[in-house]
Amino acid sequence: MQPPRVIKLLVFSDIVRTLPAVLAPLLTARLQICPWCYIGQREMDTAIDRCRDKPVQFEIEYRPYKLQPSLLEGQVIPKKEYYDSRFGPAKAESIAFAVEKRAEEIGLDIKMFSGDIAQTTIAHRLLLKAWQLGGQRLQLPLLNYMFKAYFADGVNMADEEVLAKAAAEHTIMSEEEALAFLRSDECQAEVEQMMIDVRKKGVTGVPFVVIDSKWAVSGGQSADTYVQIFNKIANAQVDKPASPPHVPPAPTCDEDS
Repeated sequence: MQPPRVIKLLVFSDIVRTLPAVLAPLLTARLQICPWCYIGQREMDTAIDRCRDKPVQFEIEYRPYKLQPSLLEGQVIPKKEYYDSRFGPAKAESIAFAVEKRAEEIGLDIKMFSGDIAQTTIAHRLLLKAWQLGGQRLQLPLLNYMFKAYFADGVNMADEEVLAKAAAEHTIMSEEEALAFLRSDECQAEVEQMMIDVRKKGVTGVPFVVIDSKWAVSGGQSADTYVQIFNKIANAQVDKPASPPHVPPAPTCDEDS
């Protein structure tokens, strides 16, 4: 019996913001606070669940992406104020309606104007530390917590006290250890270099997912799209790799959206 094929997913996202997508034979993905990253995460999880009967296993790693490089560390802006100033009140309401409607359709609670926007490098550092300590076993639950806390509850993901408690609750490290880590510069250089590297590869928006280092999928794609891709890989012969699938445009968050 053939061992299950391992599908490696490298996901770039940001835990803060909102446009179209393309398939490109490049690399990678990211995490700040982009609603389409949260939506795309749920859709990808749904697709993985739908492939449980396939001879495949999944390895998922999340990498950082900074959507708001102009925001200073410690700077906090109410979401409503930010969106109104960026798009105008009418466009901001339209964006919020579209995102919240899509989220509701797949069982997510997103409140676009609840809480604040802040620089999320500190959250990315904690996610990287979780990966270093336990791979996706520790990183993925923490990421899911961050998305829900930010979008449903309006929690500030740049608050070190909040992040330290989350680290302890997800058995990554004790609250005291997490505070010491967050107040240090550990993982700072690595996170910043990851952000630089992904931009050098031409990635300008998230979510952005690299599959098996061969295909890149941009935007908040549907579970059906991911299932199509995973099925192609699962059914491909070892000596005859699967051909690139068709991937439709999907909403992304980028610096210009």
